[in-house]
Amino acid sequence: MNKKRYGVLGGDLRSVKLAELIKKQGDDVNIYGFGKIECDISCKEILKLDDLIKNTDIIIGPLPCSYDNETFNAPYHFEKIYIKEVFEKINKKQLFIAGKLSKEIVSIANSKDIKFFDLLKREEMAVLNAIPTAEGAIQIAMEEMPVTIHGSKALVLGFGRVGKTLAKMLDGIGAKTFVAVRKYSDIAWIKSYGYNAVPLNELGEHIENADVIFNSIPHLILGGDMLNRIRKDCLIIDLASKPGGVDFEKAKEYGIKTKWALSLPGKVAPLTAAGILKDTINNIISEQEV
Repeated sequence: MNKKRYGVLGGDLRSVKLAELIKKQGDDVNIYGFGKIECDISCKEILKLDDLIKNTDIIIGPLPCSYDNETFNAPYHFEKIYIKEVFEKINKKQLFIAGKLSKEIVSIANSKDIKFFDLLKREEMAVLNAIPTAEGAIQIAMEEMPVTIHGSKALVLGFGRVGKTLAKMLDGIGAKTFVAVRKYSDIAWIKSYGYNAVPLNELGEHIENADVIFNSIPHLILGGDMLNRIRKDCLIIDLASKPGGVDFEKAKEYGIKTKWALSLPGKVAPLTAAGILKDTINNIISEQEV
Protein backbone atom coordinates (compact mmCIF):
# COMPACT_ATOMS: atom_id res chain seq x y z
CA MET A 1 0.00 0.00 0.00
CA ASN A 2 1.34 3.42 -0.95
CA LYS A 3 2.02 5.67 1.99
CA LYS A 4 -0.29 8.68 1.98
CA ARG A 5 0.14 12.13 3.47
CA TYR A 6 -2.66 13.27 5.77
CA GLY A 7 -3.25 16.59 7.44
CA VAL A 8 -5.74 16.82 10.33
CA LEU A 9 -7.07 20.36 10.62
CA GLY A 10 -8.87 21.35 13.82
CA GLY A 11 -11.54 19.37 15.61
CA ASP A 12 -11.97 17.87 19.06
CA LEU A 13 -10.18 15.07 20.91
CA ARG A 14 -11.38 12.43 18.46
CA SER A 15 -9.50 14.31 15.70
CA VAL A 16 -6.30 13.88 17.71
CA LYS A 17 -7.02 10.19 18.23
CA LEU A 18 -7.80 9.89 14.52
CA ALA A 19 -4.41 11.33 13.62
CA GLU A 20 -2.71 8.83 15.90
CA LEU A 21 -4.63 5.91 14.38
CA ILE A 22 -3.69 7.07 10.87
CA LYS A 23 -0.07 7.19 11.96
CA LYS A 24 -0.32 3.64 13.36
CA GLN A 25 -1.56 2.31 10.03
CA GLY A 26 1.69 3.49 8.46
CA ASP A 27 0.75 6.75 6.79
CA ASP A 28 2.29 10.19 7.29
CA VAL A 29 0.14 12.57 9.30
CA ASN A 30 0.56 16.12 10.55
CA ILE A 31 -1.89 18.15 12.61
CA TYR A 32 -2.77 21.82 12.91
CA GLY A 33 -5.00 23.67 15.35
CA PHE A 34 -4.35 21.86 18.64
CA GLY A 35 -2.09 24.26 20.51
CA LYS A 36 -4.33 24.43 23.58
CA ILE A 37 -4.79 20.69 24.06
CA GLU A 38 -3.39 19.35 27.32
CA CYS A 39 -2.89 15.66 26.50
CA ASP A 40 0.25 14.23 24.89
CA ILE A 41 0.13 13.96 21.09
CA SER A 42 2.36 11.58 19.17
CA CYS A 43 1.80 13.30 15.81
CA LYS A 44 3.73 16.31 14.60
CA GLU A 45 1.94 19.62 14.96
CA ILE A 46 2.61 22.01 12.09
CA LEU A 47 2.88 25.65 13.15
CA LYS A 48 1.93 27.21 9.82
CA LEU A 49 -1.30 26.45 7.98
CA ASP A 50 0.41 26.83 4.60
CA ASP A 51 2.93 24.12 5.50
CA LEU A 52 0.20 21.69 6.52
CA ILE A 53 -1.73 22.09 3.27
CA LYS A 54 1.33 22.14 1.04
CA ASN A 55 2.62 18.80 2.37
CA THR A 56 -0.71 16.93 2.40
CA ASP A 57 -2.63 14.72 -0.03
CA ILE A 58 -5.73 14.33 2.14
CA ILE A 59 -6.94 17.11 4.43
CA ILE A 60 -9.27 16.02 7.23
CA GLY A 61 -11.42 18.74 8.75
CA PRO A 62 -13.52 18.63 11.93
CA LEU A 63 -16.86 16.99 12.64
CA PRO A 64 -18.93 19.10 12.55
CA CYS A 65 -16.86 21.13 10.12
CA SER A 66 -18.12 24.50 11.34
CA TYR A 67 -20.70 26.13 13.58
CA ASP A 68 -20.80 29.47 11.76
CA ASN A 69 -19.99 28.57 8.11
CA GLU A 70 -17.00 30.92 8.26
CA THR A 71 -14.48 29.28 10.57
CA PHE A 72 -13.49 25.69 11.26
CA ASN A 73 -14.62 24.02 14.46
CA ALA A 74 -11.23 24.20 16.21
CA PRO A 75 -11.74 24.50 19.98
CA TYR A 76 -8.07 23.79 20.75
CA HIS A 77 -6.64 26.49 18.48
CA PHE A 78 -5.64 29.93 19.72
CA GLU A 79 -6.98 31.73 16.66
CA LYS A 80 -9.81 31.33 14.18
CA ILE A 81 -9.16 29.20 11.10
CA TYR A 82 -11.13 30.63 8.19
CA ILE A 83 -12.71 28.20 5.74
CA LYS A 84 -12.28 30.45 2.69
CA GLU A 85 -8.59 30.91 3.49
CA VAL A 86 -8.04 27.15 3.63
CA PHE A 87 -10.06 26.46 0.49
CA GLU A 88 -8.01 29.07 -1.40
CA LYS A 89 -4.91 26.99 -0.69
CA ILE A 90 -6.24 23.52 -1.54
CA ASN A 91 -5.42 22.29 -5.05
CA LYS A 92 -7.44 20.04 -7.36
CA LYS A 93 -5.33 16.95 -6.60
CA GLN A 94 -6.03 17.07 -2.88
CA LEU A 95 -9.06 15.64 -1.09
CA PHE A 96 -10.93 17.46 1.65
CA ILE A 97 -12.85 15.27 4.08
CA ALA A 98 -14.90 16.59 7.00
CA GLY A 99 -18.25 16.10 8.69
CA LYS A 100 -21.60 17.82 8.34
CA LEU A 101 -20.76 20.17 5.49
CA SER A 102 -23.41 22.89 5.26
CA LYS A 103 -24.81 24.20 1.99
CA GLU A 104 -22.67 27.31 2.44
CA ILE A 105 -19.46 25.31 2.85
CA VAL A 106 -20.34 23.04 -0.09
CA SER A 107 -20.95 26.13 -2.21
CA ILE A 108 -17.52 27.53 -1.33
CA ALA A 109 -15.85 24.18 -2.07
CA ASN A 110 -17.60 23.91 -5.43
CA SER A 111 -16.60 27.46 -6.37
CA LYS A 112 -12.95 26.53 -5.72
CA ASP A 113 -13.30 23.22 -7.60
CA ILE A 114 -12.32 21.28 -4.47
CA LYS A 115 -12.93 17.55 -4.29
CA PHE A 116 -14.68 17.04 -0.96
CA PHE A 117 -16.50 14.35 1.01
CA ASP A 118 -18.94 14.68 3.90
CA LEU A 119 -18.39 11.95 6.47
CA LEU A 120 -21.95 12.18 7.77
CA LYS A 121 -23.25 11.38 4.30
CA ARG A 122 -21.66 7.96 4.67
CA GLU A 123 -24.10 5.37 5.99
CA GLU A 124 -21.44 3.27 7.72
CA MET A 125 -20.25 6.34 9.58
CA ALA A 126 -23.72 7.49 10.59
CA VAL A 127 -24.82 4.05 11.81
CA LEU A 128 -21.73 3.30 13.90
CA ASN A 129 -21.58 6.87 15.22
CA ALA A 130 -25.02 6.32 16.74
CA ILE A 131 -23.52 3.85 19.25
CA PRO A 132 -21.34 6.30 21.25
CA THR A 133 -24.11 8.90 20.88
CA ALA A 134 -26.63 6.58 22.50
CA GLU A 135 -24.21 5.46 25.21
CA GLY A 136 -23.36 9.08 25.97
CA ALA A 137 -27.03 9.99 26.24
CA ILE A 138 -27.63 7.15 28.70
CA GLN A 139 -24.57 8.21 30.70
CA ILE A 140 -26.00 11.71 31.04
CA ALA A 141 -29.34 10.29 32.14
CA MET A 142 -27.66 8.13 34.78
CA GLU A 143 -25.76 11.12 36.14
CA GLU A 144 -28.73 13.49 36.19
CA MET A 145 -31.65 11.29 37.25
CA PRO A 146 -32.37 10.51 40.92
CA VAL A 147 -33.64 7.04 39.97
CA THR A 148 -32.35 4.16 37.89
CA ILE A 149 -33.12 3.96 34.21
CA HIS A 150 -34.23 0.39 34.88
CA GLY A 151 -37.95 0.62 35.52
CA SER A 152 -38.17 4.25 34.36
CA LYS A 153 -40.42 5.38 31.55
CA ALA A 154 -38.05 6.49 28.78
CA LEU A 155 -39.47 8.31 25.76
CA VAL A 156 -37.40 8.48 22.57
CA LEU A 157 -38.48 11.03 19.96
CA GLY A 158 -37.56 9.83 16.48
CA PHE A 159 -36.54 6.43 15.11
CA GLY A 160 -33.61 7.22 12.87
CA ARG A 161 -30.16 5.76 13.43
CA VAL A 162 -29.73 7.29 16.89
CA GLY A 163 -33.33 6.62 17.90
CA LYS A 164 -33.08 2.94 16.93
CA THR A 165 -29.79 2.42 18.75
CA LEU A 166 -30.91 4.31 21.84
CA ALA A 167 -34.25 2.49 22.11
CA LYS A 168 -32.47 -0.87 21.91
CA MET A 169 -30.03 0.09 24.68
CA LEU A 170 -32.74 1.51 26.94
CA ASP A 171 -34.85 -1.60 26.50
CA GLY A 172 -31.80 -3.73 27.22
CA ILE A 173 -31.22 -2.15 30.64
CA GLY A 174 -34.82 -2.46 31.68
CA ALA A 175 -36.39 0.88 30.83
CA LYS A 176 -40.06 0.98 29.85
CA THR A 177 -39.26 2.26 26.39
CA PHE A 178 -41.62 4.41 24.34
CA VAL A 179 -40.77 5.72 20.86
CA ALA A 180 -42.67 8.55 19.18
CA VAL A 181 -42.70 8.62 15.36
CA ARG A 182 -44.75 9.79 12.38
CA LYS A 183 -44.43 6.91 9.91
CA TYR A 184 -46.72 3.91 10.09
CA SER A 185 -43.81 1.71 9.00
CA ASP A 186 -41.74 2.89 11.98
CA ILE A 187 -44.66 2.17 14.30
CA ALA A 188 -44.72 -1.38 12.96
CA TRP A 189 -40.98 -1.86 13.50
CA ILE A 190 -41.17 -0.40 17.01
CA LYS A 191 -43.93 -2.86 17.91
CA SER A 192 -41.96 -5.74 16.38
CA TYR A 193 -39.01 -4.94 18.67
CA GLY A 194 -41.29 -4.99 21.71
CA TYR A 195 -41.17 -1.24 22.47
CA ASN A 196 -44.20 0.97 22.94
CA ALA A 197 -45.07 2.97 19.82
CA VAL A 198 -46.48 6.49 20.14
CA PRO A 199 -47.83 8.26 17.03
CA LEU A 200 -46.25 11.70 17.03
CA ASN A 201 -49.62 13.40 16.64
CA GLU A 202 -50.64 11.75 19.93
CA LEU A 203 -47.47 12.75 21.78
CA GLY A 204 -49.29 15.18 24.06
CA GLU A 205 -51.39 12.35 25.46
CA HIS A 206 -48.35 10.34 26.56
CA ILE A 207 -45.60 12.82 27.35
CA GLU A 208 -46.68 13.52 30.93
CA ASN A 209 -45.83 9.93 31.88
CA ALA A 210 -42.16 10.17 30.89
CA ASP A 211 -39.36 10.16 33.47
CA VAL A 212 -36.75 10.98 30.81
CA ILE A 213 -37.12 12.17 27.22
CA PHE A 214 -34.44 11.75 24.56
CA ASN A 215 -35.01 13.86 21.44
CA SER A 216 -33.32 12.92 18.16
CA ILE A 217 -35.60 14.92 15.82
CA PRO A 218 -33.64 17.87 14.32
CA HIS A 219 -36.40 20.49 14.48
CA LEU A 220 -38.53 22.03 17.22
CA ILE A 221 -40.68 19.30 18.71
CA LEU A 222 -40.84 20.30 22.36
CA GLY A 223 -42.22 23.84 22.31
CA GLY A 224 -44.26 25.73 24.90
CA ASP A 225 -47.50 23.75 24.65
CA MET A 226 -45.79 20.38 24.78
CA LEU A 227 -43.39 21.44 27.55
CA ASN A 228 -46.37 22.54 29.62
CA ARG A 229 -47.53 18.90 29.68
CA ILE A 230 -44.20 17.52 30.92
CA ARG A 231 -43.69 16.78 34.62
CA LYS A 232 -41.27 19.10 36.41
CA ASP A 233 -39.16 16.13 37.57
CA CYS A 234 -38.69 14.86 34.00
CA LEU A 235 -35.25 15.15 32.37
CA ILE A 236 -34.98 16.15 28.70
CA ILE A 237 -31.84 15.23 26.76
CA ASP A 238 -31.70 16.77 23.29
CA LEU A 239 -29.42 14.92 20.87
CA ALA A 240 -30.47 16.89 17.79
CA SER A 241 -28.01 19.18 16.08
CA LYS A 242 -28.56 22.95 15.99
CA PRO A 243 -31.10 24.51 16.26
CA GLY A 244 -32.20 21.47 18.29
CA GLY A 245 -35.65 20.18 19.09
CA VAL A 246 -36.34 21.89 22.41
CA ASP A 247 -37.35 25.42 23.39
CA PHE A 248 -34.71 25.66 26.11
CA GLU A 249 -35.77 29.09 27.33
CA LYS A 250 -39.34 27.96 27.81
CA ALA A 251 -38.18 24.75 29.51
CA LYS A 252 -36.11 26.81 31.95
CA GLU A 253 -39.11 29.03 32.58
CA TYR A 254 -41.18 25.93 33.41
CA GLY A 255 -38.44 24.56 35.69
CA ILE A 256 -37.71 21.50 33.55
CA LYS A 257 -34.14 20.22 33.53
CA THR A 258 -32.65 19.98 30.03
CA LYS A 259 -29.34 18.87 28.57
CA TRP A 260 -28.34 19.67 25.01
CA ALA A 261 -25.86 16.93 24.23
CA LEU A 262 -24.02 17.81 21.02
CA SER A 263 -21.08 15.87 19.52
CA LEU A 264 -21.28 13.12 22.13
CA PRO A 265 -19.03 10.60 20.33
CA GLY A 266 -16.05 12.95 20.58
CA LYS A 267 -16.74 13.65 24.25
CA VAL A 268 -17.63 10.26 25.71
CA ALA A 269 -15.69 7.84 23.48
CA PRO A 270 -13.08 9.73 21.41
CA LEU A 271 -11.00 6.65 20.62
CA THR A 272 -14.00 4.63 19.42
CA ALA A 273 -15.25 7.63 17.46
CA ALA A 274 -11.80 8.06 15.91
CA GLY A 275 -11.74 4.41 14.85
CA ILE A 276 -15.09 4.85 13.10
CA LEU A 277 -13.75 7.96 11.36
CA LYS A 278 -10.58 6.18 10.27
CA ASP A 279 -12.44 3.22 8.79
CA THR A 280 -14.85 5.50 6.94
CA ILE A 281 -12.01 7.63 5.57
CA ASN A 282 -10.17 4.49 4.45
CA ASN A 283 -13.33 3.40 2.63
CA ILE A 284 -13.50 6.76 0.83
CA ILE A 285 -9.82 6.59 -0.11
CA SER A 286 -10.25 3.04 -1.42
CA GLU A 287 -13.26 4.02 -3.53
CA GLN A 288 -11.39 6.99 -4.97
CA GLU A 289 -8.31 4.84 -5.64
CA VAL A 290 -6.08 7.55 -4.20
